[in-house]
Amino acid sequence: MGAKIANNYELCIINYKLFIIFAAVIDRQTIDRIMEAANIVEVVSEFVTLRKSGSNYKGLCPFHNERTPSFVVSPARNTCHCFGCGQGGNPVSFIMEHEQMTYPEALRWLANKYHIEIKEREMTSEEREAENMRDSMYIVNEWAATYFEDLLHNNTDGNAIGMQYFRSRGIRDDIIKKFRLGYDLADGQALPKTAKAKGYKDEFLVATGICYRRERDNMLIDRYAGRVMFPWIGMNGKVVGFGGRKLDAATKGVQQKYVNSPDSEIYHKDQQLYGIYQAKKAIAREDCVYMVEGYTDVIAMHQCGIENVVANSGTALSIHQIRMLHRFTNNIVLLYDGDAAGIHAAMRGTDMLLAEGMNIKVLLLPDGDDPDSFARKNTAEGFKQYIAEHQTDFIRFKTQLLLNGVTDPIKRSEAINSIVQSIAVITDPVVRATYLNDCVQLTGINEMTLITQMNKMIRARREEKEMQRTQPSTINPQPSTINHQPSTINPQPSTINPIEWIMGELVVRYGERIILHDIQDDNGQTIDTSVAEFLVYSLQEDDLRLQSEEIWRILCEAAEKSADRSWRAEQYFLQHEDITISQLAQKLATERVLLSEKLQKNYTDKELFNKTQHVLLDFRMNYITNRMREIEKEIKLNTNDNTKMQELMKEYMDMKTIQKELAKEIGKKMI
Repeated sequence: MGAKIANNYELCIINYKLFIIFAAVIDRQTIDRIMEAANIVEVVSEFVTLRKSGSNYKGLCPFHNERTPSFVVSPARNTCHCFGCGQGGNPVSFIMEHEQMTYPEALRWLANKYHIEIKEREMTSEEREAENMRDSMYIVNEWAATYFEDLLHNNTDGNAIGMQYFRSRGIRDDIIKKFRLGYDLADGQALPKTAKAKGYKDEFLVATGICYRRERDNMLIDRYAGRVMFPWIGMNGKVVGFGGRKLDAATKGVQQKYVNSPDSEIYHKDQQLYGIYQAKKAIAREDCVYMVEGYTDVIAMHQCGIENVVANSGTALSIHQIRMLHRFTNNIVLLYDGDAAGIHAAMRGTDMLLAEGMNIKVLLLPDGDDPDSFARKNTAEGFKQYIAEHQTDFIRFKTQLLLNGVTDPIKRSEAINSIVQSIAVITDPVVRATYLNDCVQLTGINEMTLITQMNKMIRARREEKEMQRTQPSTINPQPSTINHQPSTINPQPSTINPIEWIMGELVVRYGERIILHDIQDDNGQTIDTSVAEFLVYSLQEDDLRLQSEEIWRILCEAAEKSADRSWRAEQYFLQHEDITISQLAQKLATERVLLSEKLQKNYTDKELFNKTQHVLLDFRMNYITNRMREIEKEIKLNTNDNTKMQELMKEYMDMKTIQKELAKEIGKKMI
């Protein structure tokens, strides 16, 4: 059994999207030393005033405004958790969230605090090549940004042309420096000549997109010649790309006033947001982000005193961008001008925002104004007051927009279906019900009619996801594009099946506990079986696995680790090297962190075995029920195929028999 679990564990890890390169190649032993040394009370105390509360500590949450302390720090588990907003984790994840650092940066911060020398492991040749390429591109981009800045401030043309443009937009010197704005000479060969004279290689000038090769003579040409420059600065503070704006009369009637960096190893437009580096702390502090369209909109709002603002530069929001923002806040205000283009921009990507659990408000500025011009006319207080008074809940905005003046029954029904579709993607059932109630009030449609239609859409969406999940992936991961840090996206309990969530709780809290003693394996050897081993082995026997990759990984890893009887699941997963797993484990263990030792449930081995058996029965029942629903749908689609119908009916009856047996077993366990 142990070998079977180990083999499955290896397959599980291969299939799981594991980030295998940790902390800019910080040595594994050094990471372990940092994790062992970092004391959650000492770390949190640097930022929060804590008071003893039983065996734990309490304080006001640093991640949201509150008057009554709900931020609990557990020294026994070396974790923290806010029972108001849900933020928390181990020392590393706390520093990542509070200081807006990457995983490697947080490790280095803790290493410095505890005077631990950073040791780096030897990279493989492939890792070294990829890392050198990326590092070289960052270095070239940094040099180019400094080059453009220097030209703007110290070159005659830079002052006369570039600076004059920024002055005409009313941009102050401090804001110019804050966003590292610059100017590029009109001579298309000046930059590559200067770069090569400084020792920068052609391949990196081309790889970053700063230059391109002219077809007719293969000469290196500056992509941004004669433009004012807007550097894109990533979350880590490094320059990842550029946007250049044309200045002369040629812009009149020309669509492409801006030229942006092409995709590269370090820049993907759908994974970046302009202004995120300058805005991230303000977004976390204000618990809100304003989304605008362009560079100058972001810059003007900063100058006005509003810093929690980013731009998606005229493209639809991607999942990556949404999740980047979700790290800092659940609240987003789409801030666009009131013309047709602004309305269209406000509608793009909103269903994805809702599906990711974001709370959306929309504000269309008065006709003739965009965020840039409006910010220049108002103070920060005046702008914020206007936003507060005029922003509209997205569903209400969409309803008013699509139904305003529409009397044709067909067009009206299409509009209402579009509104219900947006509500259907919301995962929180309470929020979904609230929006649906608003929709009833605004449209006058019977509530049951809307609920029925919404449920159809939800089912269709789930079926589509299930089909996508069961389709074999054809995408081959490229080593050169692997993110060199673990994911920082918090797994959301609402997206994990409740039964699988309970399995995760069992394993994190009791994974190492022995619940079967002196059991014989396939070879006749007597072994003890832990909670984790029993769960994984039982699922494997029926060729089943969980839908949640994170929970499945926890189960498989615990089954493999618990062969060492000194291993402890809760401690291991709370301090896990993958920040995604440690944050999920912290949520799974939250109840035990909150309760005092007297109130915590202490299961006997028999009680724990019964609980584990029961959750397995529930999982099997859920699987059988879902499969029967799938068969029912297949039967409807194959009414003209007698052979297929007989096969489906036989499988359905077999499933029905198993369902009855499972119901009996579940009934016995409940007695």
